[in-house]
Amino acid sequence: MTSRKLFGTDGIRGTANMEPMTAELALAVGQAAGRLFQTGSHRPRVVIGKDTRLSGYMLEAALQAGFVAVGMDVMLVGPMPTPAVAMLTRSLRADLGVMISASHNAYQDNGIKLFGPDGYKLSDEVEIAIEKMIEAGEVKRAEPRALGRAQRLEDAAGRYIEFAKATFPRGMKLDGLKIVVDCAHGAAYKVAPTVLWELGAEVVSIGVSPDGFNINRDCGSTHAKALRQAVLQHDAHIGIALDGDADRLILVDEAGQVVDGDQLMAVVAEHFQRTERLRGGGIVATVMSNLGLERHLARLDLTMARTAVGDRYVVERMREQGYNVGGEQSGHIILSDFATTGDGLIAALQVLAMVVEAGRPASEVCRRFQPLPQVLRNVRFLAGQRHPLEDEGVKAIIAAVESRLERSGRLLIRKSGTEPVIRVMAEGEDQSLVESAVAEVVQALERVAA
Repeated sequence: MTSRKLFGTDGIRGTANMEPMTAELALAVGQAAGRLFQTGSHRPRVVIGKDTRLSGYMLEAALQAGFVAVGMDVMLVGPMPTPAVAMLTRSLRADLGVMISASHNAYQDNGIKLFGPDGYKLSDEVEIAIEKMIEAGEVKRAEPRALGRAQRLEDAAGRYIEFAKATFPRGMKLDGLKIVVDCAHGAAYKVAPTVLWELGAEVVSIGVSPDGFNINRDCGSTHAKALRQAVLQHDAHIGIALDGDADRLILVDEAGQVVDGDQLMAVVAEHFQRTERLRGGGIVATVMSNLGLERHLARLDLTMARTAVGDRYVVERMREQGYNVGGEQSGHIILSDFATTGDGLIAALQVLAMVVEAGRPASEVCRRFQPLPQVLRNVRFLAGQRHPLEDEGVKAIIAAVESRLERSGRLLIRKSGTEPVIRVMAEGEDQSLVESAVAEVVQALERVAA
């Protein structure tokens, strides 16, 4: 299959107002995707949402112009979680959904994620088709009388709030629970606290004052320190951290301990197994998930299928093989009974329901297995230079380290699909061996990348 040039593991992403993340590209994407998804005799339409980055205004306007130019009507929903855009695309019978976000990245980055009419992220094949149309530059524009229209969907937030609440068990409430929610100054800064409050919780909200620049800054699912401090300060029962577009979830229990995606998948899988709701005989996770999770599930006679990194690949495997629970250690939790993509808020609601049902502290409910020592470090390199992983010296060191870890652990090295970063991860029984393995590979990579 032809490789993609613009699209990575989660849409198109880059530094805002620099190639490729420019208004010109957004216009071209709108025209190409708009033309590709015009099917049938009905009036085609697209849902466009965004997070709270300053550059969202620029990209939203450019995408809108592109879609309108090829005859597609546009519904703008403003700041809204990525999973909300996926849900609204299906609910409104739109032909396409677009989320403008760089997820957990800092404010200067932005991205474009596309959803089909079924609410699922586009396949590699469709993304390649869009790229080819952009490269050809020959998208047919609409006649003046066939131009699209644009309007704001004023009740978009309310629709998603009610949708999220409907996933919570009927008759159950969050009464008596004090919950800290960190919205990362991102897309869920209004809807997440509202859902929790309306379900009965006492809510302490942080990360809910976006200014266009502070999204994910020292907060959210990638910076749990702020949430830990708030949980302990307010003597809360549990803390919830979302990322910039709210498709990731990390929890903090009442003792201030972080609960990552692997633990969350274990919690949900066990509960679904007990209530005979688990499909596929296990879960789907990525190569990054801890071996401790795999061993824990095996003791429960459950399987763990592994995929490449990226929630889209997890979803594809789930759909292919009939699983209804999957996710990533980073906090993408996909529960296909409720959503077509990772939804941090809905995943949090399911875990909160399990805490309420158990009547025990979150530290007991959410700590399901002892993870193996795992070390992850990132090495940044200059985009456009020779890739460090192509260096023969680096290859030799990686091979030597893999040989040392062969019987007691594993080494995983991969290129990020969203930024010029190489991720080096090792895990095993011996903490010192794992640490030295990662340090040696990182040192070799840094020498070449410098």
